[in-house]
Parts: sequence; C-alpha cells; structure tokens
Amino acid sequence: QVQLVESGGGLVQAGASLRLSCAASGRTFSTFAMGWFRQVPGKERECVAAISRNRDSTHYADSVKGRFSISGDNAKNTVYLQMNSLKPEDTAVYYCAATTPYYSATVYSTDSRYDYWGQGTQVTVSS
Repeated sequence: QVQLVESGGGLVQAGASLRLSCAASGRTFSTFAMGWFRQVPGKERECVAAISRNRDSTHYADSVKGRFSISGDNAKNTVYLQMNSLKPEDTAVYYCAATTPYYSATVYSTDSRYDYWGQGTQVTVSS
C-alpha cells in the first residue's frame, strides 16, 4: 500500500517562501516519478512541477518557472517543492502524486498519469 503524506503548507504573505514535503512509503521511492499539483475550487487541477524517476528531468508550469523548484531525496523517501516569491494566485490545495513509469527519464505533467495521491496541504498567500 503506497502512502503519500504532504506537509509544509500554511498561511504566508506575498513574497514569502514555503517548502512542501511529501513522504512516500509502501514502495521503493526510487521507482517513483513524482509530481506536485494544485487545485482551487471551481478550477481544474494543475501540475505545477514534476520530476522523473532518475531525478534528472523536471517540468514546471509556466506560472511557477523561476520561483518553484522540485527535488527528490531517495535516502529520505521524500520529494520537496520549494516555493519562493509566493503570490496570492499561488493559493490552492497542493497535492503530491506518484507513478511508476517504465523509462527513468519520463516526466508526467497530466494527473491521469499518476496512480497515487496524497491528501493535500493548503497553501494560502495573502496580499
């Protein structure tokens, strides 16, 4: 049974930084490609960042490029999302997701590609 547990969300002012963490269990972490998604009520879920199984390839949404950074620590079974220069429009519930692609360099940015999901963590950015 794969479990993903996010942490690190909260309420911050615009311009601040937050680091989200997602701890994975139930399967060897290095077999996962990982993604961070966010969702606002009434809108579709958006992939903000994703990283390949070999951790060499990444994807970022245009809206977060240059501000967000995804990384994975196989020793800690954890993927991180470093969020800098936060804006009010970054306010959302952030979800961690995992999948097991065949190719180690594959990065997925669509939610239908992911098999496992965390419960989400709220990020609120005030202006």
